[in-house]
Amino acid sequence: MPYAELLVTIAGLALFETVSSLDNAIINAEVLGTMAARARRWFLTWGFFIAVVLVRGALPWLIVWLTSSGLGPWQAFIATFSRDPQVISALERAAPVLLISGGTFLLLLFVHWLFMEEKHYGLPGERLVHRLGAWFYSIASFIVLGLALVTMHRDVTLVIGTLVGSTAFFITHGFKSYAEEQEAGMSSSGMNDVAKLLYLEVIDATFSVDGVLGAFAFTLAVPIILLGNGLGAFVVRQLTVRNISRIKELKYIKNGAMYSIFCLGVIMVADALGIHTSTWLSPVATFIVISFFLWKSLIERRQPSPTT
Repeated sequence: MPYAELLVTIAGLALFETVSSLDNAIINAEVLGTMAARARRWFLTWGFFIAVVLVRGALPWLIVWLTSSGLGPWQAFIATFSRDPQVISALERAAPVLLISGGTFLLLLFVHWLFMEEKHYGLPGERLVHRLGAWFYSIASFIVLGLALVTMHRDVTLVIGTLVGSTAFFITHGFKSYAEEQEAGMSSSGMNDVAKLLYLEVIDATFSVDGVLGAFAFTLAVPIILLGNGLGAFVVRQLTVRNISRIKELKYIKNGAMYSIFCLGVIMVADALGIHTSTWLSPVATFIVISFFLWKSLIERRQPSPTT
């Protein structure tokens, strides 16, 4: 991979990991505010190691390994850097299944946000779609059915990948919904700091799935994913303890994260179906989409508050 492409890919991964983890950062900040200083320091040091190495590093490696028959653990880790014909062939066979799984997950994630979740309306039509939230499950079903019908004529393993992606979405969505409900009562629940630390680590792992699966739209190289996502996770940790209140003032930054997730989902599905795109497309699309909504958020923040 050329150096310019490598740097853009890492920067895109870091930016995507940062904005897609803002909800996680907000929950972390709220819970950490109820904990003793010693527990907060542990989470921000050892918790960071767990988040980056054991979750954002091990999870993509595990996914590549499990989906690439014939590759050993080390081969799966360095697969995209290897010149071994057998390794290259195994990765090429595994890539479509991995991409269709991740693409399905990301598309469902975006549609759920668009139809179901409370939001600041950043584009025309979002308010109307949100009012039609009851249609989410129908739309989600048609997305999964449509992808299954399209992929079954190409390779039955792609159908399995579609089902795996949809299953992963509903499982992680359940954990996220539970986390958001529990976070509100965390301060008055009487839960000790050790239990809160365990809670935060489980929730952090759940929220990291979005970033890990989206990372495969940028590259299949696990070391690059580890580096880019690690940088993003570091930024999120800093936001958690320093600037979370200012991040909340950026009204449309979540919109940018979700629209970038939609773009990455489309790119992954297209690549899985044989419509190959440039390696520059994912990071460039991420930069453009997030920059637009960041600019929109900054413009909104500068406007004076209406007087009552």
